[in-house]
Amino acid sequence: MALDFTAIDFETANSSNASACAVGLVRVRGGEIVDQTGWLIRPPAGHDVFFELNVRIHGIQPEDVADAAGWSDQLADLVAFTGDDVLVAHNAGFDMAVIKRACDATGDDFPAYRYACSLQVARKVYRLDSYRLPFVAAEAGFGDFPHHNATADALACAHVMIDAARRVGADSVEALAEAVGVRVSQLAAAEAPAVSFAVA
Repeated sequence: MALDFTAIDFETANSSNASACAVGLVRVRGGEIVDQTGWLIRPPAGHDVFFELNVRIHGIQPEDVADAAGWSDQLADLVAFTGDDVLVAHNAGFDMAVIKRACDATGDDFPAYRYACSLQVARKVYRLDSYRLPFVAAEAGFGDFPHHNATADALACAHVMIDAARRVGADSVEALAEAVGVRVSQLAAAEAPAVSFAVA
């Protein structure tokens, strides 16, 4: 098996997991970054108020997403990019809850993605004072980047997983997870409890 996965990161408008306002996606094949993309999202109705805290963190304003595609309209694009990949995110419980809750809010079926958490992996592989993404990415050799830009965060997450796999000699996400003692989970109806806004 090759080290193939898609790293993903969401930014949200407020404390609701359904309030996705941006996504970043980075495709990895054979341990190499081969593609990346990202776009703004108009959050679902009822979840579209922008909290000052969130705006201060990611800089996305309500007017920035006014003409963006809504969750239902861009879900197919997300699925087309990720395909059957295992998804990887830093604090994956948050990002998987965004997918589940945004689909709940719009009535869309959510994809039953398999996923792994780079935060959990980092805690097993690195010895750091902080496991926030900028510190972990720096340890992985991916230095200064615009944290809370969704695509930049997904790129940082991808670098972390690639570096961790190299350090333990793993050639797949599954092998990496097994080597360090974390799970590759699957997004299912019983999963993704509401997760409050977290700064990773």
